[in-house]
Amino acid sequence: MHALAYLLLAISLPLLSNAATPDSFMLGCGLGDGGGEDGDGRRWNPDNKYLSGGNSVTSKASVQDPSLSSEVPYMTSRVFTSQGSYKFPIQGTKRYMLRLHFYPAVYSTFDPSNAFFSVTANDVTLLSNFSAAITCQALSQAYIDKEYSLAPLHSDALTITFKPSDKHHGAFAFVNGIELAEMPELFDTAPVVGFPDQTVETKSLHFVTMSRLNVGGSYISPTKDSGLSRIWYDDTPYLYGGGNGVTNEVTADVTINYKSMPQYIAPFNVYATSRSMGASKDINMGFNLTWVFQVDPDSMYLARLHFCEYYYAKLNEIVFKIFINNQTAQEDADIIGWAGAKGVPTYKDYVVHGKSSGELWVALHPAPETKPEFFDALLNGLELFKLNDTDLSGPNPKPSDMLVKHEEKERTFETKHTTKRTFVIGSAAGGAAGFAFVAALCVVVHHRTRKRAPGSSTTTSSWLPLYGNSNTTGTKSGSGKSVGSGNLAMAQGLCRYFSLQDMLHATQNFDESNVIGVGGFGKVYKGVIDNGFKVAIKRSNPQSEQGVNEFQTEIEMLSKLRHKHLVSLIGFCEEEDEMCLVYDYMSHGTMREHLYKGNKPLDTLTWKQRLEICIGAARGLHYLHTGAKYTIIHRDVKTTNILLDENWVAKVSDFGLSKTGPNMNQGHVSTVVKGSFGYLDPEYFRRQQLTEKSDVYSFGVVLFEALCSRPALNPSLPKEQVSLAEWVLYNKRRGTLEDIIDPNLKGQIKPESLNKFADAAEKCVSDLGLERPSMNDLLWNLEFALNLQESPDGVTKAAPIEESEFEEVSLGNNDMAAHYKNLSLGSEHDLSRESSYDNNANVFSQISNQKGR
Repeated sequence: MHALAYLLLAISLPLLSNAATPDSFMLGCGLGDGGGEDGDGRRWNPDNKYLSGGNSVTSKASVQDPSLSSEVPYMTSRVFTSQGSYKFPIQGTKRYMLRLHFYPAVYSTFDPSNAFFSVTANDVTLLSNFSAAITCQALSQAYIDKEYSLAPLHSDALTITFKPSDKHHGAFAFVNGIELAEMPELFDTAPVVGFPDQTVETKSLHFVTMSRLNVGGSYISPTKDSGLSRIWYDDTPYLYGGGNGVTNEVTADVTINYKSMPQYIAPFNVYATSRSMGASKDINMGFNLTWVFQVDPDSMYLARLHFCEYYYAKLNEIVFKIFINNQTAQEDADIIGWAGAKGVPTYKDYVVHGKSSGELWVALHPAPETKPEFFDALLNGLELFKLNDTDLSGPNPKPSDMLVKHEEKERTFETKHTTKRTFVIGSAAGGAAGFAFVAALCVVVHHRTRKRAPGSSTTTSSWLPLYGNSNTTGTKSGSGKSVGSGNLAMAQGLCRYFSLQDMLHATQNFDESNVIGVGGFGKVYKGVIDNGFKVAIKRSNPQSEQGVNEFQTEIEMLSKLRHKHLVSLIGFCEEEDEMCLVYDYMSHGTMREHLYKGNKPLDTLTWKQRLEICIGAARGLHYLHTGAKYTIIHRDVKTTNILLDENWVAKVSDFGLSKTGPNMNQGHVSTVVKGSFGYLDPEYFRRQQLTEKSDVYSFGVVLFEALCSRPALNPSLPKEQVSLAEWVLYNKRRGTLEDIIDPNLKGQIKPESLNKFADAAEKCVSDLGLERPSMNDLLWNLEFALNLQESPDGVTKAAPIEESEFEEVSLGNNDMAAHYKNLSLGSEHDLSRESSYDNNANVFSQISNQKGR
């Protein structure tokens, strides 16, 4: 279960001190003599005394990206214009943890796009021709952390050398923060997957962290780790396919007992939560519980899997197989057999050679041949390391061609309109950046179709028509018949039919350079039809079992929705086992990326633009609630589902969780709870009764995001600031709201406009639905706030809703097939069955009902 409360339960062991000692250093590069504290209260010291040669200057970043939770260590840097080094005293027989922090912003006259450099630690290559700017751009994040575990170097000094590249004119090197600490020996001999008789002695090898996941749990900050200041991330973005299983947490009657295992191996929170397959044998035997990672191709990796069983207590109750890169790593994993008892943590290491595709897969599946009592599998944590004895470097991730072209177009467009808004380094969609390629997975592994070919590739993009994870329910026709020719024929009167040749021509034969996103249905391509009209084309993955229902349902639903502020379905193609859906192309991407991106003030949206975007989205939702024959509740309103066209017109997208039908005469629909963390209506969660006021609550959080330019949830912040809605309400009631709004809006908002906007948003997030405004009333208040902003004399007139923006259409009783999002509630199995629950059924999603655990 993704319980934020568990962030408060971690056991932090005083294994390593934050203060600088002969074996522990925390340096804020460019900090003044007094040093400083980061957002977790850790002390960072100046770096001057450890410098050893080279020409360098210190500089402060020009702008603080909203995704940075604190200034230290990212807002100051050490810039090297020639080769320079840091020198630290160490013990030559000890292993050390080294972390390097990079925030590629403008420092004085230094442009981050010119920063190409290498980094070595004694004779070990850590980075080669590294560009933090390119890396962050490709991964859509603002900053990057690199974590290394260095084997004994047999020297009394560690020299970390930064060398600007000689292949780039004007190249320089920079670093924002350095952490170095002695660490215990965590690694030993590990078996090689695919070679049962071979093992690797890892004690003499160096490691770079690729990923570290708290499986089934939440983000764990450095101060909540078990003494090594590691960061553990939620595993949801790495899950593959529709089978996400269920999450579990330790119950109060079970004590986690480390016994002889050192507690620094992993913190309590890792072992207190887990992800399993669920209670249904038939379902479990039909899929693998799978995680996918992007890694450097053709390298060696160590995967550490953490386990703790706190439900079953006997041998052979659950036994499962472990697969890594489609090879069997473990035939008969029995956690109780390994640990000896319930509530006792354990872990297993496996070494595997990475594939040329640059992907690494970890999968679990029941082992029926062992005749276990229950057909299930379980995982609590997962760490992935690249290992080598001399070279840990890898190539810079390549931004997609579409991303580059899109940003070039933006620069041209905005220069012409004198707004001077340029896309520079992208920020993280949720805040904290991880290790070398951690955040890359949040984009790349969104191709979560259950039977997608493991070797196929994806392209990172700055915008996704189906943003984040996109999964759908449904099964493929076993008869090989057409998806639903009768319904499709009916739909042809409302949207256009395209031939397969049309699709091939539009996408240049589905050229990979045109991929702009990936969803559960398949890849999304940018295409051109009708001699220059740009479209987004979703192409079904033929290996997927998920696409058929989504294909048919989206045609039936979206072909009947026509509104200026809804993303339109233009047409479809069904020919030769190919299924394609053709949508409007939204050239400016999602609302969220324009709130969280940008390293210069001119990169951010103005207050007027934000109001106009919110008004447009509100008009789209108002149409869904009132403009069709039956009420349509979107159920997944958030900033990633509000797209912007070339004129910055907002359009609501992604109806994967939508509910509609004639059963609203009771005022609600009883349904399994689904939605996205941070946006979920608390009344809907408690009562399982969905109303249009659930959308109003979610949209209230969107309004707060527009005002504050920060995520709806940020678990890395102090407890009272984690939830944006709660934090804004707290400050509004204290009269300190202006202290937390986006700094780029300071002095730009008229007080009358701010007060009207904040009052409207506050009413939206009322705990009771009856106290929230209708979308129509909310729209009036937002337009009033815009008039207050623009009116020089305080005289205002609210604009009416433009009835010409939509046409009334007739909708059947469709329950949309879901391609639910990253950090969304519910499971494929829940969704497919939710129509079978009556109004009194005590059914929640997996957040409160972990079936079988």
